[in-house]
Amino acid sequence: MLNATAVAHTVGEVVLRHAAHLVPAVADPKGASAAAGHAHRLITRVTAGTDPCDLRITWPTSRPPRRVPPGHLHLARRLTGSDPQRTRTILRNILASIDPATTATEVVHADAAHLLAPLLHGEAAIGWAEYAHRSFTCLHGLTDPLTLAAAHTLATAHRQAGHHQRAYRLLRDLAEHLAATAGPDAHPTLAVRATTALVLYDLGHHHAARTLLADTIGRHRRHHPGHPATARMAEHLDRLWHHHTTHHHSSPGVAVNPSLSLSVVRP
Repeated sequence: MLNATAVAHTVGEVVLRHAAHLVPAVADPKGASAAAGHAHRLITRVTAGTDPCDLRITWPTSRPPRRVPPGHLHLARRLTGSDPQRTRTILRNILASIDPATTATEVVHADAAHLLAPLLHGEAAIGWAEYAHRSFTCLHGLTDPLTLAAAHTLATAHRQAGHHQRAYRLLRDLAEHLAATAGPDAHPTLAVRATTALVLYDLGHHHAARTLLADTIGRHRRHHPGHPATARMAEHLDRLWHHHTTHHHSSPGVAVNPSLSLSVVRP
């Protein structure tokens, strides 16, 4: 009779060797026992011999992701603002057979991932946002509006997770792409510049952040007179000044403002 614990350990080692990304990093290093619980996502059959190391492991053969029922993505998009819990359920069902780290690009899955990421937190949000951005880049190119919107979603996920340096790099690149496509003084470009200033503040570059935000407000006021975003930017700048004067010795890396809105997704 085989020792079940030993077999599970061996299977777990195989998962760690070939697909460690499937195992949530709840412990460091990742344990084989935890990895064995994810074997069903990678292995279709395990045939045992006479000892725990005598195992024949069958890998999946190009099994396509489960077909998405018609209308489900449209329903999720329509419910996003009014019923986020139901939206999450629909989108998770659409993406149930998808591994964001390895699954090939499909338009419907990229769209679903992009809708799901803002409804999640932490690594889950980052994983789906990365999949959406990677997929849209492959499908449409770096400067397509959908790709740029996905880049903003990914930057937001990193910022909410406290990855301010990563968020800053993404926003900086996004602002450059928008400046080249929409124009340096277009509203989406300036909105990203304003959010970049907030992330700079999160990183501890307080003077640079206030300077960038003040310049952005001036340009936005000149090129988009009467736009409500100008007032929101000014409120953020006032908050930065207030935070600076009342927490002059506070540690960098603590976000003090939410991201400004960005509208780059084409209708």
